[in-house]
Amino acid sequence: MIIIGIHTFFTSLNDLERIIRCPGRFKFEEHNVAAHSWKVSQYAMFFGTLEEMNGAKINWKSLYEKTINHDFAEVFIGDIKTPVKHASPELKEMLAHVEEKMMEKFIREEIPPDYQQIFFERMKEGKDSTIEGRLLEFADKLDQFYEAFAELKRGNTDKEFVYMYQSALAKLIEIPLKNSVQYFRNEILNDAMAEETQIDLTHLTQEILQNK
Repeated sequence: MIIIGIHTFFTSLNDLERIIRCPGRFKFEEHNVAAHSWKVSQYAMFFGTLEEMNGAKINWKSLYEKTINHDFAEVFIGDIKTPVKHASPELKEMLAHVEEKMMEKFIREEIPPDYQQIFFERMKEGKDSTIEGRLLEFADKLDQFYEAFAELKRGNTDKEFVYMYQSALAKLIEIPLKNSVQYFRNEILNDAMAEETQIDLTHLTQEILQNK
């Protein structure tokens, strides 16, 4: 008789520490998926608080579950570079389908039956039209922004980081979270532009903002 326990799930968390984001590129700072998920939860906590202070009702349990679990499926397929993932809507949809099916298989085989339905709910795609889903999307793009910012600030001339920076910036200011977007534009972005950088980030930033 095979007894399904939670042990495999717990040990698989170590694998997320070994999955490097933006693989195959020179980086001054390496970032792994586990650290990324933790940072996303911190960003979401702040901006969730900001939205709540401005009258929004936040389901904090849902928000934390969405943020800490949003990239677990990368334990199966790794981190796929942003330009590749977004090369076409069809490819993006196919990758999402593969992740979903592999996650379903993992839950059925490795999560104890009493908890499977709960895990199906917690591990599903979290970016949706709810405010929690939008906060997840905002926080996820903010970490992409910061990772690219850190490389460009130190003089990494790899064009992929220019693409990452500008695409994250363009997406951030379009997400329908008025208060979060306003804070990002007026506070965070101004602070970032005030830093001394090796690459002209003000120019790269204005290229995006002037079209919005």
